[in-house]
Amino acid sequence: MGLQNFRTLATFGFRFTPLVVVELASNVKEETITWLLSRIRDQQQNGVRRLLSKGLLVQIFPLHEKEELKRLSFSWYKKVKLSLQPLDDIRHYYGEGQALYFGFLEYFTFALVPMALIGVPYYLFDWEDYDKYVVFAVFNLIWCTVILELWKRFSASLAYRWGTLSRKKAFEEPRPGFHGVLGFNPVTGREEPVYPTAKRHLRIYLVSLPFVLLCLYLSLYVMMIYFQMEGWALSVHDEDPTFWTGILLFIPSIIYAVVIEIMNLIYRYAAEFLTEWENHRLESSYQNHLVLKVLVFNFFNCFASLFYIAFVMQDMVLLRQSLATLLITSQILNQFMEAFLPYWLQRRRNKKMIRKVQKKRTLEDKELPLVEQVRLEADMSTYLGTFDDYLELFLLFGYVSLFSCVYPLAAVLVVLNNITEVYSDAFKMCQVFKRPFSDPAANIGVWQLAFEAMSVIAVVTNCALIGMSPQVKAYFPESETQLILWTVAIEHGLLAFKFILTFLIPDIPKHIQIKLSRLEFESLEALKKKVRSDCLVFV
Repeated sequence: MGLQNFRTLATFGFRFTPLVVVELASNVKEETITWLLSRIRDQQQNGVRRLLSKGLLVQIFPLHEKEELKRLSFSWYKKVKLSLQPLDDIRHYYGEGQALYFGFLEYFTFALVPMALIGVPYYLFDWEDYDKYVVFAVFNLIWCTVILELWKRFSASLAYRWGTLSRKKAFEEPRPGFHGVLGFNPVTGREEPVYPTAKRHLRIYLVSLPFVLLCLYLSLYVMMIYFQMEGWALSVHDEDPTFWTGILLFIPSIIYAVVIEIMNLIYRYAAEFLTEWENHRLESSYQNHLVLKVLVFNFFNCFASLFYIAFVMQDMVLLRQSLATLLITSQILNQFMEAFLPYWLQRRRNKKMIRKVQKKRTLEDKELPLVEQVRLEADMSTYLGTFDDYLELFLLFGYVSLFSCVYPLAAVLVVLNNITEVYSDAFKMCQVFKRPFSDPAANIGVWQLAFEAMSVIAVVTNCALIGMSPQVKAYFPESETQLILWTVAIEHGLLAFKFILTFLIPDIPKHIQIKLSRLEFESLEALKKKVRSDCLVFV
């Protein structure tokens, strides 16, 4: 692999603390790139992405700082220890966006510990009694609300410590992929592409929405095939109950879990294509529409069968078996796809690079030449952001908050998954992926709303499960209508309590509010002094 097309970004007048490398397209002259970069100097990230989208740049990435990465790796994942992650070091090296993801992963894991501690004895002592889940469901109701409110406070503390809490939203330039007829922007005073909003809405409501509904229908069709397979396996087992027919009972759920993961993956590519085709002007709008499409399908695809078993079939035995099989199979597949497969593909794709990695590991205390480091890191996989990581946590949160009352070990399995996730994600960030650019952030963004929406659904689901339990039904032996009305009334009351709790628990801790107010006061006082001094000088 030649290096004649590689340059550092400092060559073009950009100054970054880590050394940033760009690979130019073979048919592009340096003078052209210099001129283009000089035109977009005030919007470096967006401008560079535009050059990438036009094919003028092949890739751009900051080089790893070897000594700092070595220290971070050692304190982060190279030794198994019962301690917190070095979030400040992660933030310093990768930026606030990455640090907040790992902070949320760590927080979510610790928040699951009480659920796991209650779930183990509950599972062991009530294994044959599927109806005694009311207490666990009530705990679910409280848990899923409180942990999200406390996370907002913890997130605010981290953002304040890192100086991004009061960060104002930056003015957004058009996305690199945005296209349209050239027009005048009255805000910037520049000519830029303009695309009619009505035309975009037509694409969304006449193409994207029907496509999503079609995918949901296909998911429903696959679910009904799964139930047919489940019924066939059950009939075989009833005719000849042996060890092997007992194993056969789990096969439909395993196949269905694999199919769910495949469908989620295919739909993800389709959703990205459609969202790109909708031609959103701003990156934030693009991300919001993509997240909405992916979340709706993934939620329906992963949880529709569980809702059907719980509320249509009302079979708690099958619900527990299906939840356990789906959760375990999806975790195994995710660990394979996220930990083992990227590293294996990296080795297969470039054996020469692996020899360099091995050489680097044998000479850890020696300095690796810059040319060799550029060649090594240029062949690494590109990190695509935290979207898939948050999506995985969102689905795991759903499995726990929605139906763990009938399968109390769900929290235990998710805790184990998250622990391995910390180490596998840390390994990938340090060894498999190119170093991403820093992503300033004050919170986890739209994912906070996604988790809160899931917690609202969890309240409704757990109330319905409580209403279906024999213990509660015993209080209404003659009137099912009264049972439904009481269940709905309690569910509405709990939702009201949840929203009241949201207002009662401040998102920002009191001591941080005081510090922010103090900082604002001092800024105003400093401004007043400056104005007075300027007036005196003028007089």
